[in-house]
Amino acid sequence: MNKLQTADYIVFFIYFIAVSSYGYYIYHKKKSATTSSKDFFLAEGSLTWWAIGASLIASNISAEHFIGMSGSGFALGLAISTYEWMAAATLIIVAVFFLPVYLKNKIFTMPQFLAKRYSDTVSTIMAVIWLLVYVFVNLTSIIYLGALAISSIAPIGFEWCVAGLSIFSIVVTLGGMKVIGYTDVFQVLVLIIGGLVTTYLALALLSEQFGFGKDIFKGLSILQKEAPGHFHMIFDKTNPHYKELPGMSVLIGGMLINNLAYWGCNQYIVQRALGADLKTARKGILFAAFLKMLVPVIAVLPGIAMYVMHNNGMFQKEMVDAAGTIKPDHAYPTLMNLLPAGLKGIALAALTAAIVASLAGKANSISTIFSLDIYKKYFNKNATERKLVLTGRWVVIIAMLIAAIVAPALKSLDQAYQFIQEYVGFFSPGVLAIFLLGMFWKKTTAAAGLFGALLTVPISTLLKFLPLWTGGAFPDYPFLDRMTIAFLAIVIIMVAISLIKPKPVNDTHIIEVDQSMFKVSPGFIIGSFIISGILIALYTVFW
Repeated sequence: MNKLQTADYIVFFIYFIAVSSYGYYIYHKKKSATTSSKDFFLAEGSLTWWAIGASLIASNISAEHFIGMSGSGFALGLAISTYEWMAAATLIIVAVFFLPVYLKNKIFTMPQFLAKRYSDTVSTIMAVIWLLVYVFVNLTSIIYLGALAISSIAPIGFEWCVAGLSIFSIVVTLGGMKVIGYTDVFQVLVLIIGGLVTTYLALALLSEQFGFGKDIFKGLSILQKEAPGHFHMIFDKTNPHYKELPGMSVLIGGMLINNLAYWGCNQYIVQRALGADLKTARKGILFAAFLKMLVPVIAVLPGIAMYVMHNNGMFQKEMVDAAGTIKPDHAYPTLMNLLPAGLKGIALAALTAAIVASLAGKANSISTIFSLDIYKKYFNKNATERKLVLTGRWVVIIAMLIAAIVAPALKSLDQAYQFIQEYVGFFSPGVLAIFLLGMFWKKTTAAAGLFGALLTVPISTLLKFLPLWTGGAFPDYPFLDRMTIAFLAIVIIMVAISLIKPKPVNDTHIIEVDQSMFKVSPGFIIGSFIISGILIALYTVFW
């Protein structure tokens, strides 16, 4: 099954040459600027709105979407799309309320915001936490899932895939944010086209299986008829997957906390917009929101189609492991193996584009945080611009090497996407609490920020493991509900600490915020209403 034809190699080779050549062109076009740390890490003033939007999506979409989200589509259904559709709504909030605060206060990294608002201690603690999560959860899982997918559809061993993806990503990342941002435009185009090709195959195959020819619209109707339970966005408590997506928490609870922390307080996401002016950055984020709504079409629908076909006797061997256990994450690779010569090469290029773009974005952010918030602050305060860029490049190489070594340890996972969401969720409640109170409540003290940084992991850990440690005496909350509880607990603690011991009058840790910063253009308002209308329609139809 995992064989490529000559046409596939040609298509993939064209993709590889195109990305490499374009990246090389962008790098040399602005070569003199790569000695500037702000240009290397932020591409200051160089990215257009469409490059910012495309880069946001390219950094976000990766193997965990194509493989992991399709697997969750197979197991849970359309409801997993809430991560994408609620993200579109969250991006609007970030563009209106978060972004102007960062740009007004000349924030380049998330730890820099914490140092300016709270203290260097809070900043360093969170910088270390972010670095650990980015390397050991994000980079590692993307490399693992990417290598797993590519090795299942191409005659390349898992270890060689790990090495190849890591090296390709390093090469792209070493050119700096400008190269990443503009090559991401090409990468997004490739991954959307390739993803649509695979979705078309899944629906056409399903329609053919039920005797209607290759009619994709008939395939869509068959999906809803054969798997009605897979087309509900909101689960009730009787649903076997309620713990993964607990009812209304996917709209107003943990999902909102998760998304606001990810899209509004996350270095490798926000970084794309920090080098632009407010108008350009907002247009880019709105563009990303529109693209985000397309993701379930290319990532979730193929998984549901595989569920229906598997239930009707197809792909019985392909969807199980050696022990006979159904493996939802096999859904997408199985579909890709069915693509005809040439189209399989396009799908492989799309998958590779998603993986490499995401790895490059995360690696760049790792190097940014380490170089500007750790190295310059504690190891070399007088580091030159050239030295910071050189340090950043070495950090990219070391981080990718560590992730490549750790990646094979994830082989025991069934639904990698859910694993990633849950364990990143250990940090999200505290991160969001610290940022929201730091931005919008002037009385928040440095001591409160320190407690928020220190408590986020312990509180989340207690909520997860107390039911096990107490033999079920403590409620076993779904992880999205645990995020809500943890967030509220940290906010209450931070507010209490701030009121018990108020800030001194001469405290200089102030973030500049005024109402005029939150005014938006008529075009942004129209775009936001269109996105909101589409989301309301989707949730109404598939409630």
